[in-house]
Amino acid sequence: MNPGAGPPDPRHRRPEGVTDTTVEALGALSKALETAERARGALYDFHQLTGSADLALDEAVGLLRAAGHGQQAERVEREVLGRNVIPGHWTFQIVEEYNTTYYDVFRTIERQIRQELAEGHDHLYEAEMEAARRTEGHPDHTAD
Repeated sequence: MNPGAGPPDPRHRRPEGVTDTTVEALGALSKALETAERARGALYDFHQLTGSADLALDEAVGLLRAAGHGQQAERVEREVLGRNVIPGHWTFQIVEEYNTTYYDVFRTIERQIRQELAEGHDHLYEAEMEAARRTEGHPDHTAD
C-alpha cells in the first residue's frame, strides 16, 4: 500500500505509525467479519424460508382434508407442522444462538482490535486500494 496516497476522508486515513502489515491484517479481519455477516444473512433466509414453509402447510392440510384425505392431513399436522428443525430448536432459536454465541462476539472483537491498532478506523485497506487505483483528474475517480 502507499500510505501517502490515502483518501482525504479522515475516517479512512491511516493513523500515524500503522504499518502496511497491520492494515493488511485489519483488512483480512474485516473481510472475515463480512463473510460472517453473509452467513448471518443466509441464516435469516433459512429462518424465514422455513417459517414460510411451515405456514404454507396450513393450506396443504386444509386442502388434504377438503379432498377427503384426513389421515394424510393428520400425519402432516402431527409429524411436520411446527416441528423443531433440530432437537429442541426452531429456526429463530438457531439465529439467536448464532448471534449470541458467535456473531456478537466476533463483531465486538473486530471493533476492539480496530480501536487498539488503528484508532477505530474502518476499511483502511480498501480506502488505500481505492486511492492507489484512482485516476487523477478523472471525474469518476474522485475521493469525495
